[in-house]
Amino acid sequence: MSPENWLVISVPAGDEDVSAMVAELLVELGGQAVQETAGRLETYVPPPADVDGWLATARASIASVAAELASDIAWRWEPNRDWSHEWRAGLGARRVGRHFVVTPSWVAPATSPGEHVLVIDPEMAFGTGEHATTRGALRLLERVVRPGHRVLDVGAGSAILAIGAAMMGAEHVLAVECDPDAIGNARDNVVRNGVAERVEIVQALVDDAFLTRHGAEFDVILANVLSGVLKPLLSGFRGALRPGGHLVLGGILTDEAGEMRAAIDRSGLRIVLEDVEDEWWSMLCG
Repeated sequence: MSPENWLVISVPAGDEDVSAMVAELLVELGGQAVQETAGRLETYVPPPADVDGWLATARASIASVAAELASDIAWRWEPNRDWSHEWRAGLGARRVGRHFVVTPSWVAPATSPGEHVLVIDPEMAFGTGEHATTRGALRLLERVVRPGHRVLDVGAGSAILAIGAAMMGAEHVLAVECDPDAIGNARDNVVRNGVAERVEIVQALVDDAFLTRHGAEFDVILANVLSGVLKPLLSGFRGALRPGGHLVLGGILTDEAGEMRAAIDRSGLRIVLEDVEDEWWSMLCG
């Protein structure tokens, strides 16, 4: 059950790496999701029993990684709203790439031969097809996922990419998500789309140790997460790919492209194809 009010926390955004660390801390402290707006990171937290104590803990945690940001934490109360109703009011079916139609369950879109209908309803998990970086990742994965492939989806969120990979014929998709609030939504979506036999949802953190355990196992790896999370994992991604495998990366702003190109070169990967929509840059590496 959602609370009557949310505690909204706002912290200045630092550079890319600092913002990624602060966002991770906010989620660990109970934040439901973190978004950057007007140079600040913002998240909604269920009301703690001791607000002053919670804020003190939050300041101390953020100060441990960015002391200069901890003194400028702002907070406010915001009444709960029926987000799913508001989401329903503005959304319909959307065609993405050559093969996908992403739609909420209350819309029955007309389709053409060869199109796959991805049914995703609004929940807390990221990934509804309404974000440019999700669409970019879908457009790239449809180019490389083939029947019989083994696929890893890193930071699966709603599992939209994992479901898309299964619809393109993947034999097995390992969809990994560390946020416990997203796991139930991902599982519901996998069942709703009829791919539960081929998509395995796992709650875990993908790090170098995880990737080492899955060395040379995957034909395609999908990773639509923050660029600050992606860069340290590039070498691990390469090691987890089978010969001739592909890596689809998303969640990268266009003004971060130069740093990502350099990091990809250092990892031994190469950029095969790029996809740019609005300010978001996605890429296919091999």
